[in-house]
Amino acid sequence: MLRPQIAATRPAVFVGAARYRRASYGSNHPLAIPRVSLTLDLINSYGAMAPEEYRQGRPASHRELFGFHTKEYIQAFERAQFRGGVQDSDRQRYQLGTLENPYFPGFFDTPSLATGSSVLAAEAVLEGVTAFSPAGGMHHAAPGQARGFCYLNDPVLAIQRLRRAGLRVLYWDMDAHHGDGVEAAFVEDPDTLTASLHMDTDYAYPFQGGKLTDWPGLAVNLPLPKEVNDSEYALAFAELWPRVLQRFRPDVVVLQAGTDILAPDPLSKFRVSNGLFWQVVRQIVAESPRLLALGGGGYHPVALARCWTGLWAILSGRSLPAELPASGQALLQAVEWELDDEYAPDYRQQFLSLEDAPRPGPVRAELRERLDFLLYHHPLFANRSNAA
Repeated sequence: MLRPQIAATRPAVFVGAARYRRASYGSNHPLAIPRVSLTLDLINSYGAMAPEEYRQGRPASHRELFGFHTKEYIQAFERAQFRGGVQDSDRQRYQLGTLENPYFPGFFDTPSLATGSSVLAAEAVLEGVTAFSPAGGMHHAAPGQARGFCYLNDPVLAIQRLRRAGLRVLYWDMDAHHGDGVEAAFVEDPDTLTASLHMDTDYAYPFQGGKLTDWPGLAVNLPLPKEVNDSEYALAFAELWPRVLQRFRPDVVVLQAGTDILAPDPLSKFRVSNGLFWQVVRQIVAESPRLLALGGGGYHPVALARCWTGLWAILSGRSLPAELPASGQALLQAVEWELDDEYAPDYRQQFLSLEDAPRPGPVRAELRERLDFLLYHHPLFANRSNAA
Protein backbone atom coordinates (compact mmCIF):
# COMPACT_ATOMS: atom_id res chain seq x y z
CA MET A 1 0.00 0.00 0.00
CA LEU A 2 1.35 3.43 -0.97
CA ARG A 3 0.46 5.75 1.87
CA PRO A 4 1.12 9.47 2.30
CA GLN A 5 3.27 10.32 5.31
CA ILE A 6 0.53 12.60 6.58
CA ALA A 7 -2.90 13.52 5.31
CA ALA A 8 -2.72 16.31 2.76
CA THR A 9 -3.35 19.61 4.52
CA ARG A 10 -4.43 21.35 1.31
CA PRO A 11 -6.53 20.22 -1.63
CA ALA A 12 -4.54 19.35 -4.77
CA VAL A 13 -5.12 19.98 -8.45
CA PHE A 14 -3.66 18.32 -11.55
CA VAL A 15 -3.18 20.62 -14.54
CA GLY A 16 -3.45 18.82 -17.88
CA ALA A 17 -4.70 19.10 -21.44
CA ALA A 18 -5.91 16.83 -24.24
CA ARG A 19 -3.09 18.10 -26.46
CA TYR A 20 -0.61 15.93 -24.55
CA ARG A 21 -2.19 12.89 -26.23
CA ARG A 22 -0.76 14.07 -29.52
CA ALA A 23 2.65 12.95 -30.72
CA SER A 24 5.45 15.43 -30.14
CA TYR A 25 9.22 15.65 -30.61
CA GLY A 26 8.99 13.64 -33.84
CA SER A 27 9.52 9.90 -34.02
CA ASN A 28 13.15 9.43 -32.95
CA HIS A 29 13.57 11.36 -29.73
CA PRO A 30 13.71 10.40 -26.03
CA LEU A 31 10.56 12.48 -25.39
CA ALA A 32 8.55 10.92 -28.22
CA ILE A 33 6.76 8.80 -25.62
CA PRO A 34 3.45 9.08 -23.72
CA ARG A 35 4.00 10.83 -20.40
CA VAL A 36 1.25 13.12 -19.11
CA SER A 37 -1.54 11.20 -20.85
CA LEU A 38 -0.26 7.84 -19.61
CA THR A 39 0.06 9.18 -16.06
CA LEU A 40 -3.46 10.57 -16.10
CA ASP A 41 -4.87 7.32 -17.48
CA LEU A 42 -3.08 5.29 -14.80
CA ILE A 43 -4.37 7.62 -12.07
CA ASN A 44 -7.87 7.21 -13.43
CA SER A 45 -7.49 3.42 -13.51
CA TYR A 46 -7.32 3.72 -9.71
CA GLY A 47 -10.25 6.15 -9.66
CA ALA A 48 -7.87 8.51 -7.90
CA MET A 49 -8.90 11.88 -9.30
CA ALA A 50 -12.15 13.72 -8.66
CA PRO A 51 -13.49 16.08 -11.37
CA GLU A 52 -12.79 19.14 -9.23
CA GLU A 53 -9.12 18.11 -8.92
CA TYR A 54 -8.48 18.42 -12.67
CA ARG A 55 -7.82 21.79 -14.25
CA GLN A 56 -7.48 22.51 -17.93
CA GLY A 57 -4.18 24.11 -18.84
CA ARG A 58 -3.78 27.24 -20.94
CA PRO A 59 -1.10 28.67 -23.26
CA ALA A 60 1.36 31.21 -21.95
CA SER A 61 0.72 34.80 -22.96
CA HIS A 62 3.33 36.82 -24.79
CA ARG A 63 3.61 39.07 -21.75
CA GLU A 64 4.47 36.06 -19.61
CA LEU A 65 6.93 34.65 -22.15
CA PHE A 66 8.69 38.01 -22.57
CA GLY A 67 9.25 38.07 -18.81
CA PHE A 68 12.12 35.65 -19.42
CA HIS A 69 12.54 34.83 -23.12
CA THR A 70 13.69 37.34 -25.70
CA LYS A 71 11.18 38.76 -28.14
CA GLU A 72 13.36 37.67 -31.08
CA TYR A 73 13.45 34.06 -29.88
CA ILE A 74 9.68 33.82 -29.40
CA GLN A 75 9.09 35.39 -32.81
CA ALA A 76 11.43 32.89 -34.46
CA PHE A 77 9.72 30.05 -32.60
CA GLU A 78 6.24 31.12 -33.74
CA ARG A 79 7.49 31.82 -37.26
CA ALA A 80 8.78 28.25 -37.56
CA GLN A 81 5.42 26.77 -36.65
CA PHE A 82 3.63 29.08 -39.12
CA ARG A 83 6.01 28.11 -41.94
CA GLY A 84 6.08 24.41 -41.09
CA GLY A 85 9.84 24.31 -40.53
CA VAL A 86 12.85 26.15 -39.14
CA GLN A 87 15.03 28.39 -41.26
CA ASP A 88 18.72 27.53 -41.13
CA SER A 89 19.63 30.93 -39.71
CA ASP A 90 17.13 30.47 -36.88
CA ARG A 91 18.35 26.94 -36.29
CA GLN A 92 21.89 28.16 -35.84
CA ARG A 93 21.00 31.12 -33.64
CA TYR A 94 18.21 29.69 -31.51
CA GLN A 95 18.93 25.93 -31.55
CA LEU A 96 15.42 25.30 -32.86
CA GLY A 97 14.79 22.40 -35.23
CA THR A 98 17.90 20.48 -34.18
CA LEU A 99 18.15 16.79 -33.28
CA GLU A 100 18.04 17.82 -29.63
CA ASN A 101 15.14 20.25 -30.04
CA PRO A 102 13.37 19.02 -33.18
CA TYR A 103 10.57 20.51 -35.21
CA PHE A 104 7.20 18.72 -34.93
CA PRO A 105 3.52 19.60 -35.51
CA GLY A 106 2.46 21.94 -32.71
CA PHE A 107 6.08 23.04 -32.40
CA PHE A 108 5.25 26.26 -30.52
CA ASP A 109 1.74 25.52 -29.28
CA THR A 110 2.64 22.47 -27.18
CA PRO A 111 5.50 24.08 -25.20
CA SER A 112 3.44 27.26 -24.82
CA LEU A 113 0.59 25.21 -23.34
CA ALA A 114 2.92 23.42 -20.94
CA THR A 115 4.41 26.75 -19.88
CA GLY A 116 1.10 28.52 -19.40
CA SER A 117 -0.12 25.50 -17.44
CA SER A 118 2.75 25.83 -14.99
CA VAL A 119 1.91 29.52 -14.51
CA LEU A 120 -1.73 28.55 -14.00
CA ALA A 121 -0.57 25.98 -11.44
CA ALA A 122 1.40 28.70 -9.64
CA GLU A 123 -1.76 30.79 -9.53
CA ALA A 124 -3.62 27.81 -8.04
CA VAL A 125 -0.99 27.66 -5.31
CA LEU A 126 -1.69 31.33 -4.59
CA GLU A 127 -5.34 30.33 -4.14
CA GLY A 128 -4.32 27.92 -1.37
CA VAL A 129 -4.05 24.54 -3.09
CA THR A 130 -1.16 22.25 -3.97
CA ALA A 131 -0.76 22.05 -7.74
CA PHE A 132 0.89 19.53 -10.08
CA SER A 133 1.78 20.54 -13.65
CA PRO A 134 3.35 17.35 -15.08
CA ALA A 135 4.03 18.77 -18.54
CA GLY A 136 6.23 21.41 -16.93
CA GLY A 137 9.69 21.25 -15.43
CA MET A 138 11.57 22.18 -18.61
CA HIS A 139 14.50 23.60 -16.69
CA HIS A 140 17.24 23.94 -19.34
CA ALA A 141 15.77 26.52 -21.75
CA ALA A 142 17.68 29.80 -21.98
CA PRO A 143 16.21 33.26 -22.65
CA GLY A 144 17.13 33.12 -26.33
CA GLN A 145 17.74 29.42 -27.04
CA ALA A 146 16.16 26.00 -26.80
CA ARG A 147 18.40 23.65 -24.82
CA GLY A 148 18.32 20.08 -23.58
CA PHE A 149 14.87 19.15 -25.00
CA CYS A 150 13.46 22.35 -23.44
CA TYR A 151 12.00 25.10 -25.62
CA LEU A 152 10.46 27.34 -22.94
CA ASN A 153 11.51 27.55 -19.30
CA ASP A 154 8.21 27.11 -17.49
CA PRO A 155 9.76 26.79 -14.00
CA VAL A 156 11.19 30.29 -14.39
CA LEU A 157 7.85 31.75 -15.46
CA ALA A 158 6.00 29.95 -12.65
CA ILE A 159 8.51 31.23 -10.08
CA GLN A 160 8.19 34.74 -11.50
CA ARG A 161 4.43 34.53 -10.91
CA LEU A 162 4.98 33.52 -7.30
CA ARG A 163 7.57 36.26 -6.83
CA ARG A 164 5.15 38.88 -8.19
CA ALA A 165 2.87 37.85 -5.34
CA GLY A 166 5.70 38.63 -2.93
CA LEU A 167 6.56 35.04 -2.00
CA ARG A 168 10.04 33.82 -1.16
CA VAL A 169 10.69 30.77 -3.37
CA LEU A 170 12.79 27.64 -2.90
CA TYR A 171 13.23 25.72 -6.15
CA TRP A 172 14.16 22.07 -5.43
CA ASP A 173 15.23 20.08 -8.49
CA MET A 174 15.12 16.24 -8.34
CA ASP A 175 15.81 15.76 -12.04
CA ALA A 176 18.90 13.71 -12.89
CA HIS A 177 20.22 16.70 -14.86
CA HIS A 178 21.36 19.99 -13.38
CA GLY A 179 18.66 22.69 -13.40
CA ASP A 180 20.95 25.19 -15.07
CA GLY A 181 18.39 27.41 -16.77
CA VAL A 182 16.44 28.08 -13.58
CA GLU A 183 19.60 28.63 -11.57
CA ALA A 184 20.88 31.22 -14.05
CA ALA A 185 17.57 33.09 -14.12
CA PHE A 186 17.60 33.95 -10.41
CA VAL A 187 21.24 34.66 -9.65
CA GLU A 188 20.37 38.28 -8.81
CA ASP A 189 17.24 37.51 -6.77
CA PRO A 190 17.96 37.03 -3.05
CA ASP A 191 14.40 35.80 -2.49
CA THR A 192 14.72 32.82 -4.83
CA LEU A 193 17.05 29.96 -4.00
CA THR A 194 17.72 26.99 -6.29
CA ALA A 195 18.87 23.58 -5.08
CA SER A 196 19.71 20.71 -7.44
CA LEU A 197 20.78 17.11 -6.84
CA HIS A 198 21.93 15.73 -10.16
CA MET A 199 24.34 13.64 -12.21
CA ASP A 200 27.84 15.06 -12.21
CA THR A 201 28.17 17.43 -15.17
CA ASP A 202 31.62 15.98 -15.86
CA TYR A 203 29.79 13.08 -17.52
CA ALA A 204 26.21 14.28 -18.04
CA TYR A 205 24.25 17.11 -19.70
CA PRO A 206 24.61 20.11 -19.57
CA PHE A 207 28.36 19.33 -19.21
CA GLN A 208 29.00 22.60 -17.38
CA GLY A 209 28.05 24.20 -14.09
CA GLY A 210 26.35 22.40 -11.25
CA LYS A 211 29.57 21.54 -9.44
CA LEU A 212 30.11 21.46 -5.70
CA THR A 213 31.85 24.82 -5.86
CA ASP A 214 29.27 26.48 -8.15
CA TRP A 215 27.20 28.77 -5.90
CA PRO A 216 25.73 31.47 -8.18
CA GLY A 217 23.07 33.32 -6.23
CA LEU A 218 23.81 30.97 -3.31
CA ALA A 219 22.58 28.04 -5.43
CA VAL A 220 23.03 24.67 -3.74
CA ASN A 221 24.44 22.05 -6.11
CA LEU A 222 25.21 18.45 -5.25
CA PRO A 223 26.62 16.46 -8.19
CA LEU A 224 26.14 12.79 -7.38
CA PRO A 225 28.40 9.92 -8.48
CA LYS A 226 27.21 7.26 -10.90
CA GLU A 227 25.11 4.35 -9.65
CA VAL A 228 23.66 6.27 -6.70
CA ASN A 229 21.39 3.90 -4.76
CA ASP A 230 18.42 4.46 -2.43
CA SER A 231 20.58 4.62 0.70
CA GLU A 232 22.90 7.22 -0.77
CA TYR A 233 20.16 9.42 -2.22
CA ALA A 234 18.22 9.24 1.06
CA LEU A 235 21.31 10.39 2.97
CA ALA A 236 21.97 13.27 0.58
CA PHE A 237 18.38 14.48 0.89
CA ALA A 238 18.29 14.04 4.67
CA GLU A 239 21.45 16.13 5.06
CA LEU A 240 20.51 18.94 2.68
CA TRP A 241 16.74 19.43 2.74
CA PRO A 242 16.24 20.39 6.41
CA ARG A 243 19.28 22.66 6.43
CA VAL A 244 18.21 24.49 3.26
CA LEU A 245 14.66 24.82 4.56
CA GLN A 246 15.82 26.15 7.93
CA ARG A 247 18.38 28.61 6.53
CA PHE A 248 16.36 29.99 3.62
CA ARG A 249 12.84 29.85 5.13
CA PRO A 250 10.79 29.96 1.92
CA ASP A 251 7.13 30.89 1.64
CA VAL A 252 6.65 28.33 -1.13
CA VAL A 253 8.55 25.39 -2.59
CA VAL A 254 8.63 24.65 -6.32
CA LEU A 255 9.51 20.99 -6.80
CA GLN A 256 10.86 19.80 -10.14
CA ALA A 257 9.96 16.09 -10.01
CA GLY A 258 11.84 14.62 -12.95
CA THR A 259 11.77 10.82 -12.88
CA ASP A 260 15.03 10.25 -14.73
CA ILE A 261 16.72 9.48 -11.40
CA LEU A 262 14.91 6.12 -11.47
CA ALA A 263 16.92 2.98 -12.19
CA PRO A 264 15.09 1.93 -15.38
CA ASP A 265 15.45 5.32 -17.07
CA PRO A 266 17.60 5.06 -20.22
CA LEU A 267 19.19 8.49 -19.79
CA SER A 268 20.01 8.20 -16.09
CA LYS A 269 23.13 6.86 -14.43
CA PHE A 270 21.37 6.44 -11.07
CA ARG A 271 19.83 3.36 -9.44
CA VAL A 272 17.02 4.88 -7.39
CA SER A 273 13.62 3.26 -6.78
CA ASN A 274 10.28 5.03 -6.95
CA GLY A 275 9.75 4.12 -3.30
CA LEU A 276 12.69 6.32 -2.35
CA PHE A 277 11.43 9.01 -4.73
CA TRP A 278 8.10 9.00 -2.87
CA GLN A 279 9.85 9.03 0.51
CA VAL A 280 11.56 12.27 -0.49
CA VAL A 281 8.31 13.75 -1.82
CA ARG A 282 6.42 12.88 1.38
CA GLN A 283 8.83 14.94 3.43
CA ILE A 284 8.75 17.83 0.99
CA VAL A 285 4.94 17.82 1.04
CA ALA A 286 4.84 17.61 4.84
CA GLU A 287 7.30 20.44 5.43
CA SER A 288 6.65 22.92 2.59
CA PRO A 289 4.57 25.96 3.56
CA ARG A 290 3.05 25.87 0.06
CA LEU A 291 3.93 23.59 -2.84
CA LEU A 292 3.97 23.67 -6.62
CA ALA A 293 5.08 20.41 -8.26
CA LEU A 294 6.29 20.34 -11.86
CA GLY A 295 7.23 17.44 -14.12
CA GLY A 296 10.61 17.28 -15.78
CA GLY A 297 12.83 14.61 -17.27
CA GLY A 298 11.76 11.00 -17.54
CA TYR A 299 12.34 8.83 -20.58
CA HIS A 300 10.91 5.47 -19.54
CA PRO A 301 7.13 5.85 -19.99
CA VAL A 302 6.08 3.01 -17.70
CA ALA A 303 8.45 3.99 -14.88
CA LEU A 304 7.40 7.62 -15.21
CA ALA A 305 3.66 6.96 -15.17
CA ARG A 306 3.94 4.70 -12.12
CA CYS A 307 6.12 7.22 -10.30
CA TRP A 308 3.95 10.24 -11.05
CA THR A 309 0.80 8.30 -10.12
CA GLY A 310 2.35 7.72 -6.70
CA LEU A 311 3.39 11.37 -6.57
CA TRP A 312 -0.19 12.44 -7.25
CA ALA A 313 -1.41 10.11 -4.48
CA ILE A 314 0.90 11.82 -2.01
CA LEU A 315 0.00 15.33 -3.16
CA SER A 316 -3.74 14.59 -2.92
CA GLY A 317 -3.57 12.62 0.34
CA ARG A 318 -4.59 9.23 -1.05
CA SER A 319 -3.59 5.66 -0.30
CA LEU A 320 -3.25 3.45 -3.38
CA PRO A 321 -2.85 -0.34 -3.42
CA ALA A 322 0.54 -1.43 -4.67
CA GLU A 323 -1.11 -3.93 -6.98
CA LEU A 324 -2.07 -2.17 -10.19
CA PRO A 325 -5.73 -2.39 -11.22
CA ALA A 326 -6.39 -4.75 -14.11
CA SER A 327 -7.14 -1.80 -16.40
CA GLY A 328 -3.89 -0.15 -15.32
CA GLN A 329 -1.91 -3.30 -16.04
CA ALA A 330 -3.43 -3.50 -19.52
CA LEU A 331 -2.73 0.20 -20.07
CA LEU A 332 0.97 -0.15 -19.32
CA GLN A 333 1.37 -3.38 -21.25
CA ALA A 334 -0.08 -1.67 -24.34
CA VAL A 335 2.62 1.03 -24.40
CA GLU A 336 4.71 0.69 -27.54
CA TRP A 337 8.25 1.78 -26.88
CA GLU A 338 11.32 0.81 -28.84
CA LEU A 339 13.60 0.71 -25.77
CA ASP A 340 11.35 -1.72 -23.91
CA ASP A 341 13.64 -4.32 -22.33
CA GLU A 342 11.78 -7.56 -21.78
CA TYR A 343 14.96 -9.16 -20.44
CA ALA A 344 15.26 -6.73 -17.52
CA PRO A 345 14.95 -8.56 -14.17
CA ASP A 346 11.92 -6.52 -13.06
CA TYR A 347 10.30 -6.30 -16.50
CA ARG A 348 7.06 -8.11 -15.67
CA GLN A 349 6.77 -6.68 -12.18
CA GLN A 350 6.45 -3.14 -13.57
CA PHE A 351 3.11 -4.12 -15.12
CA LEU A 352 1.79 -5.64 -11.88
CA SER A 353 2.87 -3.27 -9.11
CA LEU A 354 2.96 0.46 -8.68
CA GLU A 355 6.04 0.13 -6.48
CA ASP A 356 9.59 -0.79 -7.44
CA ALA A 357 11.66 -3.16 -5.37
CA PRO A 358 13.84 -1.13 -2.98
CA ARG A 359 17.41 -0.50 -4.11
CA PRO A 360 19.46 -0.03 -0.94
CA GLY A 361 23.23 -0.23 -0.96
CA PRO A 362 26.42 0.96 0.69
CA VAL A 363 27.04 4.66 1.18
CA ARG A 364 30.32 5.32 -0.59
CA ALA A 365 33.03 7.52 0.86
CA GLU A 366 32.92 9.62 -2.32
CA LEU A 367 29.33 10.67 -1.61
CA ARG A 368 29.98 11.34 2.05
CA GLU A 369 32.99 13.50 1.15
CA ARG A 370 30.93 15.58 -1.29
CA LEU A 371 28.25 16.17 1.32
CA ASP A 372 30.79 17.13 3.96
CA PHE A 373 32.48 19.57 1.59
CA LEU A 374 29.19 21.24 0.70
CA LEU A 375 27.98 21.49 4.29
CA TYR A 376 31.30 22.89 5.49
CA HIS A 377 32.08 25.33 2.69
CA HIS A 378 28.81 26.56 1.16
CA PRO A 379 27.99 30.08 2.42
CA LEU A 380 24.35 29.14 3.11
CA PHE A 381 25.62 26.85 5.84
CA ALA A 382 27.91 29.48 7.35
CA ASN A 383 27.62 28.03 10.85
CA ARG A 384 30.07 25.20 10.42
CA SER A 385 28.67 23.32 13.38
CA ASN A 386 25.95 22.25 10.92
CA ALA A 387 28.45 20.10 9.04
CA ALA A 388 28.06 16.42 9.83
